[in-house]
Amino acid sequence: MRDFLPPNRPLLALAPMQDVTDLPFMRVMERFGGPDVYVTEYFRVYETSRLKPYILRSIDENPTGKPIFAQMIGQDIPSLLRSARELEEHPVAGIDLNLGCPAPVVCRKDAGGGLLRKPAKVDRILGELRQAIRGRFTVKTRVGYDTPDEFDALLQVFNRHQIDALAIHGRTVKERYQSPVHPDCILQAVRSLSCPVIANGNVVDVDTARALEAQTGAAGLMMGRGAIRNPWLFDQLRSAFGGGTSPRPTGKDLLAYIEQLWEETAREQTKAYRGDRQVQKMKRYLAYITQGLDPGFDHEILRASEEDEFFRICRRYLSHDHPLPGLPQETSRRFCGFSDLLSDISSRATSLNLPSPS
Repeated sequence: MRDFLPPNRPLLALAPMQDVTDLPFMRVMERFGGPDVYVTEYFRVYETSRLKPYILRSIDENPTGKPIFAQMIGQDIPSLLRSARELEEHPVAGIDLNLGCPAPVVCRKDAGGGLLRKPAKVDRILGELRQAIRGRFTVKTRVGYDTPDEFDALLQVFNRHQIDALAIHGRTVKERYQSPVHPDCILQAVRSLSCPVIANGNVVDVDTARALEAQTGAAGLMMGRGAIRNPWLFDQLRSAFGGGTSPRPTGKDLLAYIEQLWEETAREQTKAYRGDRQVQKMKRYLAYITQGLDPGFDHEILRASEEDEFFRICRRYLSHDHPLPGLPQETSRRFCGFSDLLSDISSRATSLNLPSPS
C-alpha cells in the first residue's frame, strides 16, 4: 500500500459499500475525479461460496486505470484461503478482509464486525491469510464490537501480522453510523502500527476530511456515504490539500450526476428493462444525495415509484444554478456526529490562535 501513497497529501480511497460500489458506480465516480484507490463491495465467503461474477466484473473490467482491492467477508478459514487464491488470479491490487460490517445478519454469522468479538479467531485468520496471499493484504475494521476499550487488544492482533494497511472506521459495531467517530483510536493505531492507517467515518466535506486527518495523522482517508452525496469530494480534497480552491457544484450539476447514475446502472439490468425497478435501485443513492437539501426532496423521492415521477421530482428541486450546501444535516440516521470533528479542530485552532475551518 505504501507505493500508492501520494507524496504531499493523504491517500484517498472509496469505501466499499454493498450494492453501491459496483462497476457502474465506479464508472460514474471516475468521471468526477474519483479516488486514488477503489475497493470492491465484499465477496461473501463460506464453505460452498463461489466468487460472484457481477463483483468480479468490477475487477476484470475496471474502467478507472486505478488500483482496485478485492474485499472478502467471512469466517471460515479454508474458504477464505481458497477465495483469496482465486481472487489473486484476477488483476487485483490486493486482498482486503472486512472486519467492520455492522449488519446484524452478518454479525450473527460471526463475520464482518461480528468477528471482533473473537480476537483469537481474528488472529488465526490474519495469520493464515498473510501466509497464503502473495501480494498486498489489507484489513478494514471498526474500533471494537461493544466499546472502543476493546481496541487495545485488537491492535495487538493487527501488530502480529504483516498487513499492508489498516482502514479503520472510527466507530464500534454497536454504534453502526449513529454516533461521532473516535479519532483517538485511529491516532493510537497510527502510533502503534508499522503499516499505513486509513481513517474512515464522518468525512462529508473538505473540512471534516482535513479535521480527521489533523486529529489522527492517518496516511489516508476513506469516504463512503459522503462520496455518494458529493462525487466532487475527491477532487475537492486534492485541490484543498494542494492549496487550491475548487468551485462549488450547483443544483444542475447534481442533477447531471443523478442522470449519469441512472444511465450507467440502467444498462446493467439483465432482464427486460423496467423503470420501476430502476427507481428502486436509484433510491440507494438518493437516500444520501438528498441530505442537506430541501427536506421535501428527500420526502418525495423516497416515495416515488415510476421513472417519470422520479425525474419530475429531481428536476423540480435541482434545476437551478445555486451552489449546493456543503454539509448534510445531522438530524437523519444517514449522517451523524460529523460536527464533533469540526468542533474539536476549531477548539484546537482557537487555542493556537489559528484560523478555524471555513
